[in-house]
Amino acid sequence: MNRLARVILASASPRRLELLRSLGLEVRVAPSAYAEPANPLKSPRELAQIHAREKLLDVLATQNGEDLVVAADTIVDVDGIAYGKPRDPDDAVRMLRELSGRDHIVHTAFAISVRPHPIFEACESTTVRFFELDEDEIQTYAQSGEPMDKAGGYGIQGIGAGLVERIDGDFYTVMGFPLGRFVRSLRGLGFSLVMPKNT
Repeated sequence: MNRLARVILASASPRRLELLRSLGLEVRVAPSAYAEPANPLKSPRELAQIHAREKLLDVLATQNGEDLVVAADTIVDVDGIAYGKPRDPDDAVRMLRELSGRDHIVHTAFAISVRPHPIFEACESTTVRFFELDEDEIQTYAQSGEPMDKAGGYGIQGIGAGLVERIDGDFYTVMGFPLGRFVRSLRGLGFSLVMPKNT
């Protein structure tokens, strides 16, 4: 088992950067130029997987080293309809009205690759239930700016935590990167985050 010390993150997401650093990893950020196009023919879960893979491939094409490259994508699933990042505050308001008082599913897919291994892909899904939100709460949150770079128009780790009544599944999936599944996947590739003790 080899110790993994550093990775390349194919994303500008501050949340994913924070989560990977929380594992003790040195992280180099190399944002993907992939545009995350909508595709109504794919389910939200499939779309998250496609986006994660394409982001990975985009950044892999620019790398010559042997560091592990990590890409991810998060999509909110409301009755089979994919909610990405809102276009503007009005779009965030629309999303929040749809989420109010009901369940939705958050899918976070990730793709990783390190030479000479093939690409490994996985996706985690967590059910989230919102409190009933009044219009003033929705408008105030939308105007806070927090929803604008987040799938579904909210962030569970910020002010948006006050919107969430409960979750069924992995918190980090909702935050944007399923840490537990990622660490287990590394083990399958022969990597550990800690050195084994000498015996």
